[in-house]
Parts: sequence; C-alpha cells; structure tokens
Amino acid sequence: MTYPDITQDLKAAMPDLRGRLAANAPMADITWFRAGGPAQVLYFPADEADLAYFLKRKPKDLPTFVIGLGSNLLVRDGGVPGVVIRLGRGFAGITAEAGHRIRVGTVVPDVKVARAAAEAGIAGLAFYRGIPGSIGGALRMNAGAHGSETKDVLIEARAVDPEGNIHVLSRDDMGFTYRHSSVPADWIFTEALYQGTLGDPADILAAMDEVAEYREQNQPIKERTGGSTFKNPPGHSAWKLVDAAGCRGLRVGGASVSEKHCNFLINDQGATGEDIERLGETVRARVKATSGVTLEWEIIRLGQPLEGRPVGEALAETVVS
Repeated sequence: MTYPDITQDLKAAMPDLRGRLAANAPMADITWFRAGGPAQVLYFPADEADLAYFLKRKPKDLPTFVIGLGSNLLVRDGGVPGVVIRLGRGFAGITAEAGHRIRVGTVVPDVKVARAAAEAGIAGLAFYRGIPGSIGGALRMNAGAHGSETKDVLIEARAVDPEGNIHVLSRDDMGFTYRHSSVPADWIFTEALYQGTLGDPADILAAMDEVAEYREQNQPIKERTGGSTFKNPPGHSAWKLVDAAGCRGLRVGGASVSEKHCNFLINDQGATGEDIERLGETVRARVKATSGVTLEWEIIRLGQPLEGRPVGEALAETVVS
C-alpha cells in the first residue's frame, strides 16, 4: 500500500516547522509487534511547541494519530492514512523535583521512570517496572500493575489538543477509571508530574527486581508482543477466560497465543497485522461462546485493512486449524 505524498504541501503550509516529516513510513519498524502497513506521513515533532505549531496549521480534515513506543499498538496491513505523530527526544526528559516529585516526558519508558524515581529515593512508582510502554500510554490507559495504578501517583499532566492549545490537567481532570482516561482521545499528552514518598533507593530497587523477575517468569517479554491483549472484565481475569476457552497456544498464520501467559498474543512466525487481529477476534469469539463474557481489546488497533479484507469481529468467522 502506497499513499500520495503530501509532505511538501505540509511543509509549505508550515514554514517554521522544526520537526521531521516522512512519507509512506513503514510502521512495522517502530511497533513492538513488527507488523502492519505504512503511515501516509510520519511526523517527529521537535518538542511541545513544535507539536502545537503543527496542529494549529495542519488541514482540519487531515486524520491525525499519535504513538509513543508502539508497545500496545497493532497496525493493520493497509496502513494509516493521514499523519501519525511519533514523539521522540523532545518528550524524553526526566527531572526529580523537591517534595519527592518527578517530572517526565511522555515518551519515557515506564521502566525508566521507575528506575529514575528509585535512584532519586522516591518511592511509590516501582510498579511501573512491570508495565511495557511509555508514560503517554500509561496516562491514556491509567496503566497499573501489582496493585497500583497511574491515578495513585499522578499530580498533573500536560496535553495539546487538536487545535494546538496546551492544557495542564489535574488528576481529577483525567477522569481515570480502570484502564481508561476520559481525556479526549485526540489530545496528545506531552508531560506528567508524579508524587511519590521518601524511600530508600536500595529498598525500591529491590522491589523493582522482584517485579522484573515476576514478569520474566510469567510473561513473554522477549517475544514480539503488544503486552496484555484484553482488559480484565469485572470479576474476571482475562487470561483465565482465554485459557478456559482452550485458546492457549492457538495459532493463526504467523501469530499465536502465548503458552506462557495467554493474555498475550505474539508474532513468532512473521505474522501480518491481519493474522494478529484475526487471532485476537477468534479468541474473543471463543471466550464469548464458552463463558458469555465479551472481552474488550486493551491493545489499540490503528489503520485500515488491505483492500477487500475483513476487519474487526468479522475476522473471527474464519475457521482456525
């Protein structure tokens, strides 16, 4: 799939843009699944001000999406029309502040935030050691692990809306619920400020090592995966429902359900985006049939299928061997 190159038109409309624009950029290169088609335009903003400038001047009808590390993202094989914004160095700052606080850019990996907090003697953020992805995704999904969630430690976040206006959002403004924030989906988080407590670096690092050991023993962290695939339904564990439906090890093309943790899908044999989505939808259908529970995707699915190919729940209709 190849899209029309609109980068020159965008540059002409934005003479002071400092970030980089790339046409028909392969998304498989920058997502953890390593699958899917290209972005029509991939934009790397220089910093928050550059991002705001771009959003103020881009055509209003041009679709725009944002990604961080690409950890919990599945890109469909037809690619993504419009602009995909990939946050980079300008959003990678980490600063420990007085009062056991830490300020971080939203492209910073969760694990790096946990380690920086520990080294500064700030307790309360060690749970981020167990979460793949970046702080932007953690804000969007109220990411959590081991009994703690983002809402427990966040003071405020900065975000840019589709018109290029910059907002400072309190924790209450975020509208956090389980794996969800009510902030509009088209607002782009740029920075977060966290509140921790006084802690001993050695004790915090020891706790982080326990989290890391648990992940390595129980999750396929060395595979091409998107992290947890489905949200835990109320009163249930997603992985237990998947296991009870007989889906552990289930395969579609180059994708399979992890034998180690069956709420993880893995690309272990050159899977396409459709392989992965078909597998996920088949798992959802089997869980629904065996338990009556409808699993909700936690992984974000972005873009369009190849021409003439099905998408979403229609994929589960194909018989899987």
